[in-house]
Amino acid sequence: MVNEFSGTNYWAVILGGSSGLGLATARKLAKHGLNLCILHRTRKIDLPNVDREFAQLEAEGVLLKQFNVDATNPEKRAEVILNLTEALGATGKVRTLVHSIAKGNLKPMVADGQRPLQHDDFQLTIDAMAISLYDWTKALFDAGLFAADTRVISFTSEGSQKAWRNYAAVSAAKAALEAISRNIALEMAPFGIRANCIMAGVTDTASFRLIPGANVLRSHSLERNPYSRLTTPEDVANVVYLLCKDEAAWINGAVIPVNGGEHLQ
Repeated sequence: MVNEFSGTNYWAVILGGSSGLGLATARKLAKHGLNLCILHRTRKIDLPNVDREFAQLEAEGVLLKQFNVDATNPEKRAEVILNLTEALGATGKVRTLVHSIAKGNLKPMVADGQRPLQHDDFQLTIDAMAISLYDWTKALFDAGLFAADTRVISFTSEGSQKAWRNYAAVSAAKAALEAISRNIALEMAPFGIRANCIMAGVTDTASFRLIPGANVLRSHSLERNPYSRLTTPEDVANVVYLLCKDEAAWINGAVIPVNGGEHLQ
């Protein structure tokens, strides 16, 4: 296997890296020599499994800093950046920022016997799943931690363009995420920063299973997909890795479907 980042002292900061797309991305990037700074929210009962996953990442021979904190908390963000600055030393740089935060509300607009979607539900979801991309990009930029050629990558979904029941807050957040990514791509390009979104197909992750009606979405995706299968976290992680390569430097401001052609019909 090509280990092109080994010896570069390049790092990937992964927001939401203990499961799903974030963990698959961490595995892929570690195999290619990127050191890892992973933020995650893990319950105490799940920590042993997460610790085993992180030990396997370190077994790839990369450095790992991991923080079980709320990545959307400004104070925690400042603490992590200070800690990361010390870990990078004089030569280390952040090559990649991966945004994989899944923190939002999945409520209907109209509901019987339950609390319907409210203003604060939108606010929390958009802050966590969209605006935090800018917060982290700006904080790492201001701290001088980005490499001369940095890749900012975030995960969106078809829900940014389509209406799904109970998905309104997340749909709004994904649309905002794409807009923020485009403006990072435009305004920060002079500083060597490339920003792109990956629009993953339906992927059977823990976050996906929380969506009301997930089984219906799953069945519909299997019917639409030319390969008659769902997207896997590894499919998505492979494209994150491709976007990190030198050869991907001219890809900027894009929303890239990674779904085997599921979006075609």
